[in-house]
Amino acid sequence: MSNVLLWRSLLLSAATLGSVLVAITSAIAEPTSTTVKAPESQSGQIKALKVQLVADKPDSTSQENEINQVVRYGKEGTGKEDDSIGQVTSVSQLRDVQPTDWAFQALQSLVERYGCIAGYPDGTYRGNRALTRYEFAAGLNACLDRVNELIASGTSDLVRKEDIATLQRLQQEFATELTALRGRVDNLEAQTAQLEANQFSTTTKLVGEGIFAVTDEFNAPVRTNTVFQDRVRLDFQTSFTGKDTLNTRLAAGNAQRLTFQNSTANGGYLPFGTFEGTQTFNVSSTGNNSVAIDWLTYYFPIGPAQAYVSAFGGFHNDYAPTTSPYFESFTGGTGALSVFAEDNAIYKIGGGSGAAITIPFGKPGTLLGASSITGGYLASNAFRPIGNNSSPTGGSGLFNGDYAALGQINFNLADRFALGATYVNAYNSAGSGIFNLGTPENIVQPSAAATSINGVVGTVQANDPSILLTGGQRPIVSNSYGGEFAFRPIDKISISGWVDYTRATIIGRGNADIWSYAAGVAFPDLGKQGSVLGFFGGVEPTLKGLRAAGRVPFSNNNAWHAEAFYKYQLNDNISITPGVIILFAPGQDKTKQDVVVGTLRTTFTF
Repeated sequence: MSNVLLWRSLLLSAATLGSVLVAITSAIAEPTSTTVKAPESQSGQIKALKVQLVADKPDSTSQENEINQVVRYGKEGTGKEDDSIGQVTSVSQLRDVQPTDWAFQALQSLVERYGCIAGYPDGTYRGNRALTRYEFAAGLNACLDRVNELIASGTSDLVRKEDIATLQRLQQEFATELTALRGRVDNLEAQTAQLEANQFSTTTKLVGEGIFAVTDEFNAPVRTNTVFQDRVRLDFQTSFTGKDTLNTRLAAGNAQRLTFQNSTANGGYLPFGTFEGTQTFNVSSTGNNSVAIDWLTYYFPIGPAQAYVSAFGGFHNDYAPTTSPYFESFTGGTGALSVFAEDNAIYKIGGGSGAAITIPFGKPGTLLGASSITGGYLASNAFRPIGNNSSPTGGSGLFNGDYAALGQINFNLADRFALGATYVNAYNSAGSGIFNLGTPENIVQPSAAATSINGVVGTVQANDPSILLTGGQRPIVSNSYGGEFAFRPIDKISISGWVDYTRATIIGRGNADIWSYAAGVAFPDLGKQGSVLGFFGGVEPTLKGLRAAGRVPFSNNNAWHAEAFYKYQLNDNISITPGVIILFAPGQDKTKQDVVVGTLRTTFTF
């Protein structure tokens, strides 16, 4: 077949196909003197217009596209296609098709008389979209199936000779395409059968991440070693309805965070130390590469709302929009280096087990874009029973232990500017730390801490102001207020930041003021698509005021944090991120030496 005929065949539109099918149906329904009785072989002739059995192994480099073509267009009109609204019954259901369109009558015939053309989920037909040869062949095949059904149904045994000739001409002109398509379908069916026979699960897919990190601290009071650490996460994502997701994640690692602590004789930071500079791969690291479940959550829709239930290891940023693009990776290895730079410190208050719901409003593409209202509750020790034979005997359970309840409203304005307002009410038992992510069992805590306090960001004083009081540590009730923003002036620049104020009430002793704020700028796709250059700076949670009797003197200098990193995307699965973190006045004490932390992080995702 000449190239001229090939291109002419490609340009055949719904109008041409519709005309042929209209003629056939007209002949079936209204026999005239120009018709002849169709012999039995005519049904076979029309079947021959469909795809023939020919082995044609696809090129491995184009196999994925061919799979998508076959799935998408081979199912068109069946009501089973993933991105189709199923078979429409009236052309009026296609909102971008008008009676004035030049192919309106042909499309109307294909839709209403033959039922072999479908639309898209948004109610459009997209008639001006470019057509490939395979797409035309698949569409023609679907309509020929319908014609064959009409003949087989016995509604008429009369077909016009010229219509048969037209169909035979189409068969000849598209014989190559139909043959190639059937060969690819057969090959893909064989591969699909093999995959189904050896698949892990029909409902679950595995998503993994491995991190290799070389890190060291410089300018510290004592000499430190360069360390090579790792962390691995394996997330089993299961869907039962196609709209829900059950996450069962396993984690292991040997990463232990730097504590910047040593004896006071060497000019160190005792008796308090600091949680500043904690890096994302320190979270969920078991410390000795033992394997543990660190995240077990379930997402599912309730009407337009998104519900969230956490059985273990839940964080507030699992369900609440954080307006922190390019820096946040959910303590993963693709965003900022530190936990502090990921998002507002208010999201680190509490965690564990509980539930949340996010209700959307607004409309993408308008002044008030996709916005939401969110509420959630997480308890840190919900899995610990209370009773005579259990330990501990109190301060545990879903409603009788440490908890954090969050409320948030988030606005997306014109898809360029986002604003969020967040409130968290929390209770922390003595020593649990305010900014502790719920302290899952597998978060490695500083081994050299002088006091029993847990935390992932900020100073020890900010996490538990009661250590400054005589008489020992006390439980704390806190009310925190946060504001977040993100601004994208152009596609290649993103600016984001936040502020957080916490008023902590030390039960029976007094209250304290804790402040934190930060901002960052990211340059996405710099150097290569998927790469990100980021600069970030701010004050980690710092105790600024303490009003209580019996307190000891303390420094309230701002605990400044500066960070720069460049994530270079080698390919779809591997990225390398060199970066540096500088801590000024660590432990919120400007008399202490500034600390510089250098990291080279390699992240593998699959």
